[in-house]
Amino acid sequence: MIKLTPILLALAYGFVMYRFSVWRTKKALDAQSTELADIRLRQVMDRMARALEIDRIRVHIYEQPAVNGLAAPDGRIFITRGFYDRYRAGQVTAEEIASVVAHELGHVALGHSRRRMIDFSSQNAMRTALAMMLNRVIPGIGPWIATALMSLLVAKLSRSDEYEADAYASALLLKAGIGTEPQKSLFGKLERLTGMRAGAMPAWLMSHPKSEERIAAIERNEARWLAAP
Repeated sequence: MIKLTPILLALAYGFVMYRFSVWRTKKALDAQSTELADIRLRQVMDRMARALEIDRIRVHIYEQPAVNGLAAPDGRIFITRGFYDRYRAGQVTAEEIASVVAHELGHVALGHSRRRMIDFSSQNAMRTALAMMLNRVIPGIGPWIATALMSLLVAKLSRSDEYEADAYASALLLKAGIGTEPQKSLFGKLERLTGMRAGAMPAWLMSHPKSEERIAAIERNEARWLAAP
């Protein structure tokens, strides 16, 4: 029982962190967001809604300066104020914003957004348990090794989710008559929009695949779909 104590404590810690993360995320999004009212963007969203055979797609603006889109665990879709400001400045088109929304809808439809919140907590629990065990064998550097191993695992899983959400978005954009060009053109300018330096981090350490690899995957999917009988 004594040997299992660190693992049980880590699991309990993970559950508490999960509940706290859900509460904190919802509170932050509720306090710092408003529903999107832009007419042009709403028109493009309505095209995707018709493709999905639903009444409307609700999108909220999250008051953060970073350029990003996100899907909350409760299924709500957000674009940041920073992204919306780029659109208002003419740096991003309505169709490119729609491709971000389609991508986030993919995370919701495929269960990524809810699972990620659970994974975040379970990863912390696993990291804690692994660090405790490794520290007994390799005192001092055990926690460092545990953190590095978990970071590699999380990055790999996250990249897989991104490819799946990209494919969902491509299919939705094609069905809505928008096409995948806005999706690809946005990836082409993403590093400039976000201020991220190209090649700054190895792809296998990144939570998102490189833009050129995502574009290539979109084109492969589209070619395969068009060739299908």
